[in-house]
Amino acid sequence: MTRSLPAFLTCLVAVAASPAEGPRFGFESVAREAGLTATTVFGGQKTNTYLLETTGCGAALFDYDNDGWPDVFLVNGTTLEGAPKGQEPTSHLYRNRRDGTFEDVTARAGLAIVGWGQGACTGDYDNDGHEDLFVSSYGQDRLFRNQGDGTFADVTARAGFARARTRWGVGCAFLDYDRDGRLDVFVANYIDLDLATAPRPDSGLCRYKGIKVACGPPGLPGGRNALYRNQGDGRFEDVSERAGITRAAGTYGLGVSTLDFDDDGWTDLYVANDSNPATLYRNQKDGTFADVASTAGCAFSQDGKPQAGMGVGIGDYDRNGTMDIFKTNFAGDTSTLYANTGQGFCEDRTFAAGIGVNTRWLGWGTSFVDLDNDGWLDLFLVNGHVYPEVWQLPTEAAYRQRKVVYRNLANGRFADVSEALGAPVTEPRAGRGAAFGDVDNDGDVDVVINNVHDAPDLFRARADPANHWALVKLTGTKSNRSAIGARLRLEAGGATQWQEVRGGGSYLSQNDLRAHFGLGASTRVDRLEVRWPNGQVEEWRDLPADRIHVLLEGTGTAVAAVTR
Repeated sequence: MTRSLPAFLTCLVAVAASPAEGPRFGFESVAREAGLTATTVFGGQKTNTYLLETTGCGAALFDYDNDGWPDVFLVNGTTLEGAPKGQEPTSHLYRNRRDGTFEDVTARAGLAIVGWGQGACTGDYDNDGHEDLFVSSYGQDRLFRNQGDGTFADVTARAGFARARTRWGVGCAFLDYDRDGRLDVFVANYIDLDLATAPRPDSGLCRYKGIKVACGPPGLPGGRNALYRNQGDGRFEDVSERAGITRAAGTYGLGVSTLDFDDDGWTDLYVANDSNPATLYRNQKDGTFADVASTAGCAFSQDGKPQAGMGVGIGDYDRNGTMDIFKTNFAGDTSTLYANTGQGFCEDRTFAAGIGVNTRWLGWGTSFVDLDNDGWLDLFLVNGHVYPEVWQLPTEAAYRQRKVVYRNLANGRFADVSEALGAPVTEPRAGRGAAFGDVDNDGDVDVVINNVHDAPDLFRARADPANHWALVKLTGTKSNRSAIGARLRLEAGGATQWQEVRGGGSYLSQNDLRAHFGLGASTRVDRLEVRWPNGQVEEWRDLPADRIHVLLEGTGTAVAAVTR
C-alpha cells in the first residue's frame, strides 16, 4: 500500500459544497436482531506478521433459493495459528426469512468453508436458473454449483480450478466476455506470497510512520490476474495468456468490477491495484483484452502517481450515459473519482466534485447507490486501517474507522453528510467488504458489511418516503441467465438514468444483481430499454413505480411485478 502523502495534498484548497438541506435518508443497524451474528476472523488482533493478515473478507447478496429475497453470504478467514479440528472459523450463508431476519443455513447448504477466504462473486454459470458461487482465497479458489435444492456442490476440481501451487485470489467477477451466453470467471491475484520466505516485521525492513508492521506489497512478487473461459460442459479453461490478461501494466490487484466503459456492448473490467496503476481491461471483441487505463486516464491520481487502490464503485453519477469509476485508497490519500467522458477518456473529478476533503480514512468496500431515491447516485464508503499497530500513533486515524457517505447534489458535486447521518454511519469498525442491495424489498438499498474480528453490520436503509423507485430483475434466455453485462436505460419524469448488471464490485464482494432506480416524484416509468449481453435491445413502457419488475429476455413483457 502506498505510504507517502501525495504532493497535491499540500496545496489542497477544494471544499465540499454545502447541501441546500440535510440528507433525507438514514440507516438503522439491525445485524444482531436480524441474526447476522457470526464473527469474521482474519489474522492477528493486536499485531500482524504478514500482509496476508490485513486484507479481510468480502460479502455477497444473492438469491440462492429463488424466492425473490436476497440472501447473505459472508466470507471468513483464519489465523496463522489455526484452530483445532472442527472449531475452525467458517464462511456463513444466511437465508432471508422475509420477515427481517435471517437463518444460518451454512452447514445444510454445504458452504462451511475454512481457510484464508477472501472474496465472493455469484452468477448462473450453467444457465440452470440457480445462482452459483465462486469464493477466492489464499490457497485454493473454489467454485460451488447451486444444486437448486438449498445445497451447493464443490465442483472446483471438475471445473478446472484446482491448482498445484498456492495463489492469492482476491477480487472476482462473473462475466460473459465473449458473448456466447455462458458466464466466464475473472480473478485478481494479489501477491505470489510464500510465508516461508516472506519478510517479517522484525526484519527491520518494514515501517509505517516509524512502527514495525507487516511487509508489502512493494518488494513482494505481484500476482498475475486470471481469466477462465466457460466451455459449456461444466469445465473452464485458463485463457489468461491468450486473452491478454497477464499483460496488464499494474499488479497487486484487489477490487474488481465489470463495466461497459465505452458503451460498445462488450463487457470490460476495472481492477483497483495496490501501490500500482489501476487496470482497465478493454474488451477488444475478439477474445482478447487490452489494458488502456493509462491512456484513458483512470490509472493514476490527479498528480500522476499510482495509488493503493482497494475497492471499486461503478455508476453514472452525472447522468450523461457513461459509466464512471470510483476507487477507494490508502490512508493519507483521497478516494478517486474518474468521470467517463464517453470519448474513451476519464477526467479526474476528485477535487472538483468535493471528494478530496477526506484523507484520514483507509477505504475498502464502496458503491454508487441512490440512497434517497431522488434519481442521483450517492456514494457509500467502508473504512478501516490495515495495521492494528496504529494505536501507537496518536496522530493517525484508529484501526476501527467510521463510514463515509457522500450525497449527490445533482450539480456534479457531492457533500459529506456522514456526521449529519450520525450512528450507525459514524460508529467505528474495522470494515472490509460490503455488498449493496435491497434485502427487505422495500425499494431502498441496504448495506451488508464484513468486519474484521467482529460481527457483520447490516445497515437497513430508510429513503425519503416522498420519492418513488423501481427494481428490475433481468433473466436472460439467449444471453447468460444472470444477465450480467446488460445495460438499462430508464426514462421517467423527463429524466434519463442508466444502470448495468455487474459482476463483482465494491471490495471482494458481489452486489444484488437487480438494478435499482430512484424515481423521485415520478409515479411511473415512461420507458425502460434493456440492451441484453448478446446485444439484443428490448423496451418496456408505462411501468408502475414502487414495484420489482421481473423481465424475461425476448418477451417484451414483464413476467412478474411484486408489490411492496
